[in-house]
Amino acid sequence: MADALTDTTVEDAPGTTDGRRRRSISLGEAFADFTTWTSPRLIAPLFVVALLARLVVGDFSRVDLFLALGMIVGQPFVEWTAHIVLLHMKPLRIGRFTFDPLFARKHREHHADPRDMRLTFLPTTVILQLGAVAILSALLLFPRLGLGLTFLTTISGIGLVYEWTHYLVHSDYRPKRWLYRTLWRNHRLHHYKNENYWFSFTGTYPDALFRTAPDPTTVETSPTVRDILGTGQPA
Repeated sequence: MADALTDTTVEDAPGTTDGRRRRSISLGEAFADFTTWTSPRLIAPLFVVALLARLVVGDFSRVDLFLALGMIVGQPFVEWTAHIVLLHMKPLRIGRFTFDPLFARKHREHHADPRDMRLTFLPTTVILQLGAVAILSALLLFPRLGLGLTFLTTISGIGLVYEWTHYLVHSDYRPKRWLYRTLWRNHRLHHYKNENYWFSFTGTYPDALFRTAPDPTTVETSPTVRDILGTGQPA
């Protein structure tokens, strides 16, 4: 297993388009850099405010616990589905019009240059839109405010974990524990081996359940792993 983890199929190129080369960094260095990006600076305050509001409102019940646990356990399935259906969405042409949403375009750019850390994060406009939807849902869709705040706290916390995990996998931090090592390996296989497998970000069980995490030695390296539309043109 250790040899497989250091195989060139899960390693990125020695340099990037800006000439930057791989170097080993600590987890602390990675986290310090992570906090400088727009995405965590938008999501973290929402999480803190939602958590504080939830503690002030009180009125906890087992429903809050079940909701939070259900969202956490279900998140990898959301990632798996969204990755296939939305992020790998091909432009939809209807007559003279082409529907090609921002998140799909940005994800193609991300595949074209996985070492560009700017492209590891959700686009700012997408974060703002999702944040607005989450806040409105918390205030309007739940029978009591406390439960809505539990939802908002959990979903913003999930968002932070998602962004941190994705950032870390694409950073120069090297995995040291088996769980993160597995996430690191699978996601790099998706980017450097074959874009048609290994779709989960923060959990591996959807890939295992839906058989999208095969033995890498049985999978051919995809010629379109950096060009997922197969156009031969930049994303």
